[in-house]
Amino acid sequence: MPIRKILALSFFLLFSLSLFAQSKSRHFVFDYSFTVRNTDPGKPLAVWFPIPQSDHFQKIAVLSKSGDLPLEETREAEYGNRMFYAHTEKADKAEYHFSVKYDVVRYEHLAALAERSQASQKELKRFLQPDKLVPVTGRPAEIAAQQVKPGMSRVEEARSLYDYTFANMKYDKSGTGWGHGDTLWACDSKRGNCTDFHSLFISMARSQHIPARFEIGFSVPEGQNSAEIAGYHCWAEFYSPERGWFPVDISEGWKHQEKKDYFFGAHDVNRIQFTVGRDVELSPEQQDTRLNYFVFPYVELDGKAYPNIANAFSFSDVADSKQARKDLPSAVGR
Repeated sequence: MPIRKILALSFFLLFSLSLFAQSKSRHFVFDYSFTVRNTDPGKPLAVWFPIPQSDHFQKIAVLSKSGDLPLEETREAEYGNRMFYAHTEKADKAEYHFSVKYDVVRYEHLAALAERSQASQKELKRFLQPDKLVPVTGRPAEIAAQQVKPGMSRVEEARSLYDYTFANMKYDKSGTGWGHGDTLWACDSKRGNCTDFHSLFISMARSQHIPARFEIGFSVPEGQNSAEIAGYHCWAEFYSPERGWFPVDISEGWKHQEKKDYFFGAHDVNRIQFTVGRDVELSPEQQDTRLNYFVFPYVELDGKAYPNIANAFSFSDVADSKQARKDLPSAVGR
């Protein structure tokens, strides 16, 4: 069967299923807490940590916030990511504690149902450019060129890159090297976590002039009402002029292979997004190098990256409310 007919059938089935599931949402409280252990008192200390934003697919409210230093809300210019910033010229405590509790309503993002999202030319141009570990030339471009065929639509091209990543990568966090989102490492190793899967996809997409962006946050376990959250989760979107930003989550599809087709065109409700983009410059600008990605707290002591941080993230479900399911929240700028 020609690929166009297969894709048309897939979208019809997805749309039909989407109509049944369009009211899906998940309401939970997310606790983002951490402790900075100060092993070198008397030096300048600076702390940044991300703030999730409301958009079409998540509604965020701050329930409480606390810190051993005053918290200032800032926003970086490149991606529009928001963050809390705290600093002191002379760190004199053995430990500094910070905590924010968020009320979150997360909505299912289904490409078959979502209204076409607008993107500026500046935004699209940025998401065609390389990142430090995400090249758009060389090997990933050569691989991508072998997958796309003349006459394919933008969505069909992206699906061919999704299928290549799915077939050639393995979700495997053994050993070292994974988790940096290094496209060339992923090409060689053919394994890794969500960062590695989506870096490969984004490199290939951008090489074919398909804008693609990296998004990161946390997974919320399905089937559990509360739990500690040990690590992050990331995913991607690519841009189609006809459909706008189109969601994909290849690593989640790989881990749940019966949902491979679902995760080309969907982000489920079991997540919270914090930031967008790679090579992130903070606000105010950090003195050390740009961040590979920004989801965990970042600390500098005397102008150098400081890793002695203990994170404590958790969630707990809130009973579904009629209002949470009634209307999607209005979008806000990133």
